[in-house]
Amino acid sequence: MEVRALLFDVNGTLIDIETDEWMEEAYRAVAHFLTYQGISLRRGQVRDLYFQIMKGQFAASRETYPEFDVVAVWGEVLRRYGTEYTYSLAPEKLSQIPLFLAELQRGISRKRLVAFPKTQEILAQLKTRHRLAVVSDAQSAYGLAELRAVGLAEYFAAIVISGDYGYRKPDPRLFQAALTKLQIRPEEAIFVGNDRFRDVLGARKVGMKTILFCPRGNSGGSPETEPDYILYDYADLPRAIEFFAAR
Repeated sequence: MEVRALLFDVNGTLIDIETDEWMEEAYRAVAHFLTYQGISLRRGQVRDLYFQIMKGQFAASRETYPEFDVVAVWGEVLRRYGTEYTYSLAPEKLSQIPLFLAELQRGISRKRLVAFPKTQEILAQLKTRHRLAVVSDAQSAYGLAELRAVGLAEYFAAIVISGDYGYRKPDPRLFQAALTKLQIRPEEAIFVGNDRFRDVLGARKVGMKTILFCPRGNSGGSPETEPDYILYDYADLPRAIEFFAAR
């Protein structure tokens, strides 16, 4: 097999991240910020609105694996509860508030954000020989910033994030979008991910070989989600690629 490209999942694969979307402090901060924009809501109301609007987006979607739009969620909060003062704000500021709220909520609710050991070193090596891309179930509002924060964004020629498309993995269109950006055929690419259903099954649907990243051990799965290779440490990724290249 000629390995021309490597595609990666992000959270749980390249980045070790932990967040708590129910964290009270996040909605308290959002509620306080909204006060200065002319909107009076308690933190419990903000939290309930967030999940209610998100649930509505999922319900309205016709996709098999729907994805929500976090910036649109906060935009809807402004639309519903904006006051005369809110809409008297400078247009440039008003248009940026939903994105700011998405970043604020994510930043406060984040407990851990680090790259897995040796990730940066290995990506730097691989970039000299292969085209690299990301296919992530995430939101661009914070997914891109998190890649930059851990020093990984610069290694990828294409970044595909589900929140920009309205559907998530294992929908094969996300994988195909990355391949198209790279101008690479599926049989020339390998996908590396930590989720058997979303990553392995999704990549297999478009004809890619798969590597399952299991830093904490292999949990096992069904035949249709069985990867072609199991990786426990990023230091062994070049060896895994050699395994495919020899086939």
